[in-house]
Amino acid sequence: MLKIRNICMLQRRWKSGKRRWNVLQHKKNNCDRALESFDDFYGSVYGGRWKNMRAALLTEHKYVAMVNNFGDTEQTCSMLELDGAINIKSLIQLAREREETGTEHSLQRQQTRAHYEIDDKLGALLRKQQEREVAAIYPSAAEDGHVPPQQLNYEKNNNSNNNNVQEEQPGSGSKQAEFKQSLTRALEQDVQLDSSRLVDPQFGTGGLYEYVPASTIKGMEDWVPESEHYKYYQTSTDFPLIIEPEAIFQYPEHLAIYTYEIGNCAEFKPPRQCLTGVLSHFLMDGASVLPPLFLQVQPGERVLDACAAPGGKSLLMLQTLHLDQLVCNDVQESRLNKLRRVMQEYLFDYKQRWAGKRLIFSQSDARNLDEYGSYDKILVDVPCTTDRHVLMHRDNNIFKPTRIKERLRIPELQAGILANCLRLLKPGGSLVYSTCSLSPVQNDGVVHMALQKVFTEHGITARIRDLSQHTALFSDIYRFEQPKGLKYGQMVLPYLPANFGPMYFSKITRNT
Repeated sequence: MLKIRNICMLQRRWKSGKRRWNVLQHKKNNCDRALESFDDFYGSVYGGRWKNMRAALLTEHKYVAMVNNFGDTEQTCSMLELDGAINIKSLIQLAREREETGTEHSLQRQQTRAHYEIDDKLGALLRKQQEREVAAIYPSAAEDGHVPPQQLNYEKNNNSNNNNVQEEQPGSGSKQAEFKQSLTRALEQDVQLDSSRLVDPQFGTGGLYEYVPASTIKGMEDWVPESEHYKYYQTSTDFPLIIEPEAIFQYPEHLAIYTYEIGNCAEFKPPRQCLTGVLSHFLMDGASVLPPLFLQVQPGERVLDACAAPGGKSLLMLQTLHLDQLVCNDVQESRLNKLRRVMQEYLFDYKQRWAGKRLIFSQSDARNLDEYGSYDKILVDVPCTTDRHVLMHRDNNIFKPTRIKERLRIPELQAGILANCLRLLKPGGSLVYSTCSLSPVQNDGVVHMALQKVFTEHGITARIRDLSQHTALFSDIYRFEQPKGLKYGQMVLPYLPANFGPMYFSKITRNT
C-alpha cells in the first residue's frame, strides 16, 4: 500500500510582479559622475552655451589626417583629396586673402570717414564766420541790452523741448518760472552706462570671475561637486605681466594636414603601409594640432615635449622637418613604450637615424627636470581631466570615487609642471601650455598660478603672447571661445558641426 508523502507548499513566482531593485534604480558609473560634475561646474561658467557643448562632448569627435612625409606623400595626399578632404594649408591661404581684401575695404572706409571729417570742419569754420559777422554788426549788444539774432534750428530733436518753453507770468515783469525735473526723469535722461563693463548674458555669468585652484586639500573623503573646491579671486596680479600680440605665424611648408569641412562628419580611411615600410597618415583630434603649430619650431632649435605620450604632437613637430633634436619626456614607462611604437611606425630607418640621435626619450616627472636654461622651445601638454574621454570611457576614469584626491590635485600638478618648464627655457625662449579641458581652473587659473610661483620663488618674469589674430586664420575649421572669456590663452570649443576639442593653449615667452 502506497504511503502518502509530505507535501511541500511552494509559492508561485508571478512574472508580472515587481521588478528587481537593480533594474528600477540606475547604478551610477564613472561617466555619470563626470557628467554630473560638469553640469554643476561648467553650467555656472558657460551659462546657456553649456547645453551645446555638452551635446558635442557626448558625440563622437572628428579627426584630422596628418600625412607622413617619410612615406608615399603624394599618393596619400591624392587619396585623401579624392575622398573629399581639404588641406588645412589651403584654408589658411584663403583666410589670409580675405584679411587682405578686408584691410583694403577698411582703408576705403577710413578715406570716406576722412572726407566726412573735412566736411564737418568746413561747417565749423562757416559757423565761426557767421558768429564774427554778427559780432561785427552788433558790437555793443550787451551794453545796449539788445540780444543778437540767433540762428534758427529746425532739427526734430528740438520738438521735444517745446514743453519746457518758459512763459512770462502776469504781473511778474521779466521774471520767468523755473521748472525742475523729477529724480526719475533726470536718471532716465542723464545717466550713462559704461558699455565696457556690460556682460553679454549669452556668455554666462561665470565670465565675471576668474578661478584659481586651492593650494591645499584636506578631508576630501566623499564625492562633492568640483565647483565647491575652488575659490574666486579678483582680476589683479602681484607679478609683472605683459600681454602682447604674436607678430608672425608661419605654417610649415612641408606639413600636410587634411580635414573635412564644417558639417561633414565623414571618417578617414585607416592608415596603410607605404613602400618605405611606414604608415601613410596619422589620425588625431583636430584641435591637438594647434599647440605644436603655434609653438613655431625652427631649424637648429632644441625642443622638449614635457608630457609627450601618446605621441601625436611630437610626431607633428617632426613632420615639419625643422627639428634637429627633440626630447620626449613622460613619467611612466608604459606611456613611453606606446610613444616608441608610434615613432617606429611612422619614422623611416628609425633605429639608425632617429633613436638616441635626433629623438631622445626621457622618463621623469616633468616637475623634476633640471636642465635649466637649455631649451629653445617646450611643449607642455599637461595631464588634465580629459573632458571628452571621461564622458565616453569608464576604464581609467579620473572621476572614479577612489581617485578623487588625485583629481582635485590636478591643478597643483599642472602648475608645478608649467613653473618648472619656464625655468627650463632659455631666456627669450617660448613654450605652449595646453590642456584638453574646459575648466578655467586648469587653464587660465594654472597659468596665473605658475607665473606667480616662478616670480616669487625664482625671480623669473614672462610675457603672454596673444594668438587671437592668428587663430582667426582657422575660423573655417574650429569654433573658438570669445576673447572676453579668457585672459591668458585661446580655446577650441566642442561644437557639433565642427566637433573638435576641447583644447586650451597659451603661449608664454620667458623674458631675457
